[in-house]
Amino acid sequence: MKTIKVVAAVIRHENRIFATQRGYGEFKDGWEFPGGKVEPCETEREALVREILEELDTVIEVGEQIMRIEYDYPTFHLSMNCFWAEVVSGDLVLKEHEAARWLSKDELYSVEWLPADLELIRMIEESFFSKPYGRTD
Repeated sequence: MKTIKVVAAVIRHENRIFATQRGYGEFKDGWEFPGGKVEPCETEREALVREILEELDTVIEVGEQIMRIEYDYPTFHLSMNCFWAEVVSGDLVLKEHEAARWLSKDELYSVEWLPADLELIRMIEESFFSKPYGRTD
């Protein structure tokens, strides 16, 4: 089975996280964290900065790694490294996504997440939302 290596940004602001709805491909309309494929010539953090700039016209600062998700879809294996991120500049312009939302803890399950992202949602719920904003320890 083919492995696809991607990175995802959990962009946070105050007590909310940024989620996007796919606008194309096999998983169109599913909700996910923005990001994309890692190119051979770049680190995961560099890939994440590039992808967010391309997809959302926004510069981010990549923070701590949250977790790596290994998930088997029917036609490929997804290896997704997920990082906390903060907006440095830009307005999160949707260039490739159908929609986007800032979600509070109570709204985390109000969108239909792609299967691989559900494990990350549980981790975020336990870590980010259980501490005062800004603490990552």
